[in-house]
Amino acid sequence: MSEPWVDPETIAAGAELKRRDLVAPPGASIDVMRATQLRASAFLNEGSVPLARERDVVAPGPGGPIPCRLYLPDQATGAAPPALLVYAHGGSFIIGRARGWDGMLRALVRASGVAAMSVDYRLAPEHKFPAGFDDMLAVVRHVARDGAALGIDPTRLAAGGDSAGANLALGAALALRDAGETALRFLMLVYGVYSTDGDSASWRQLGTGAYGLSQAGIAWLWETYLATPDQRGDWRAAPLLADLRGLPPAHLLISTLDPLLDDNHHLAQRLAAAGVPHQLETYEGVQHGFIRYGRLIKTAARAVQDCGAALRAALGPPA
Repeated sequence: MSEPWVDPETIAAGAELKRRDLVAPPGASIDVMRATQLRASAFLNEGSVPLARERDVVAPGPGGPIPCRLYLPDQATGAAPPALLVYAHGGSFIIGRARGWDGMLRALVRASGVAAMSVDYRLAPEHKFPAGFDDMLAVVRHVARDGAALGIDPTRLAAGGDSAGANLALGAALALRDAGETALRFLMLVYGVYSTDGDSASWRQLGTGAYGLSQAGIAWLWETYLATPDQRGDWRAAPLLADLRGLPPAHLLISTLDPLLDDNHHLAQRLAAAGVPHQLETYEGVQHGFIRYGRLIKTAARAVQDCGAALRAALGPPA
């Protein structure tokens, strides 16, 4: 099988991060990985201009207050409150902090006119599954109930995230559906992990570590995130195990170098079979995690604009 095409900007961005010592070495401790990602996030967010009305907020959660970052779009005085995307960041359920996604979410809010609330959910291994899931679900329920006090329209809500965060967003949507709660109108799912299968065809082809993720790394993720091996069969960890009927429309995206390619195609196939409107966008030559690289990779900037257009079309102006 021939090697996939790699965007030269992807190669250049990876080289720049390595030159700046912003890539954790294989086998690094969790503390080192977290510290490295914080420094990498600061680099990726360089030059991002804050929105006039972004701020830190908290939401009540099952494990105590959940820190969040609220990004409100710039609007004319007297404009109707905007719709809201509740967003869960990536990082394998183990690393990452909400502020590391500042630049991407600011660009998304500007592209869509939709507010975003980034959830600093609890991380493993300090807080094992289902802590992160519980936090994401709690924040969606909070904004559905009390979002007007935040300056958003609680009748126009979406949930989304990237990688592990997309898993949490999809899981929260399933839990709300099962509870008969209809708050969500849209899902924005960015190269999510939706199963515990690390041996699919795309994992075997692309999971060597050459494109960021590795089969050894995904095995470590599940061992670190889950409290017991039998939780691999829990739909809250692996939402592809769930019945997907009755979910809100979804915008999915994946890249050609991502070992999660099969997970995302399987989700699209399952949504189609369940009669859920959806769109799957595939981006060429970029690897897992690319959505935050907008100032380095044109394809990443385009993907954020595409997500913004999808949010704008789905949530639209108030009735």
